[in-house]
Amino acid sequence: MQRTNKKIKREDYPDFSDSTAEYIVLKPIGYPLTSILEEYPEIENEELFQFYAREQWNGYVAYKNEFLFDRRMYPDFAYKILEVEPPESIIGMETRIFVKDEKTLSKPIEFKSRITMDNVVGQSLARKKCKLIEKYLENPLGFGKWAPRNVLFHGPSGTGKTMFAKALANKTNSPIIPVKATQLIGEFVGEGARQIHQLYEKASNMAPCIIFIDELDAIALDRRHQELRGDVSEIVNALLTEMDGIIEHEGICTIGATNRIDVLDSAIRSRFEEEIEFVLPDESERAEIIQKNITTFPIPITEIDISRIAKYTSGLSGRDLVEKLLKSVLHSAIVEDKKYIDQNDFDTAINKLMKTEKGTALDTMYS
Repeated sequence: MQRTNKKIKREDYPDFSDSTAEYIVLKPIGYPLTSILEEYPEIENEELFQFYAREQWNGYVAYKNEFLFDRRMYPDFAYKILEVEPPESIIGMETRIFVKDEKTLSKPIEFKSRITMDNVVGQSLARKKCKLIEKYLENPLGFGKWAPRNVLFHGPSGTGKTMFAKALANKTNSPIIPVKATQLIGEFVGEGARQIHQLYEKASNMAPCIIFIDELDAIALDRRHQELRGDVSEIVNALLTEMDGIIEHEGICTIGATNRIDVLDSAIRSRFEEEIEFVLPDESERAEIIQKNITTFPIPITEIDISRIAKYTSGLSGRDLVEKLLKSVLHSAIVEDKKYIDQNDFDTAINKLMKTEKGTALDTMYS
């Protein structure tokens, strides 16, 4: 039998924790019966909705995949609970309530990223430069007009730009809103710009906060490289308006990420006060990445030379090492019903992956 959300009564929940929900994420479902309203009500004022929702559902027990019903403005309108943290906790006046729907950005909020700086290998220059962002997020009021509001991460694909942003959020205990730039391109003119403004409004309610825009070049290509569509142009203009600080956003750091910094439009690139380069791992860093990941293999590993593997995987990013090399080795072993993985398995995988014009990488190992 499915539970229904109701205000908590201690006699009904003798073993229930009295923890208050930090946040819940809702999805608009609609009315249980046909209504004269063809569409669900659109939230125009995020702050007002937060207050209204908390006041209405204060004291309710929130369970994932169950429903909350509007009893005031749109009676019987239903929202489904997609996430609640902590699980099965009580909605209180401090609970943050967010709505995911097709009209706005797909739910990108990660309140507590599990990625830590220990998960990031190398990138010493990025670590050094990002200390400024750390200090800003820990004390936004202490920077004034000198705040690092807009930072650009750039470098080859798979070098850890997204992972680093999440680790930064974790270290500063700040929420992060990761968005792919392609998500901002709507079906209709005006939709993308509206999403940009909603994005920053949501971030303002959670500040200090990181907005992470991945694949920035999808909307920020130099005009010499494309015929700029009208909807993309308005998205860029809306983004520039928010980044310029015309509307004050205290405690928000916008981090853009791209693999193609050379093709970014100069007007957008100039808005980033700091550019931080992410580089491919060197030999010792590749060895560390391999060591960290093979410890989680479900098949035992015997007698492998990690330094040798690292030496002959030059040019691979961290993601390449994991997705193209380690995963290939593991999957092959599983398919072949092997009891353990040895150096030959890695040599075979490297041989396939690192082909050269004059043979293979392994052909040169013994020269």
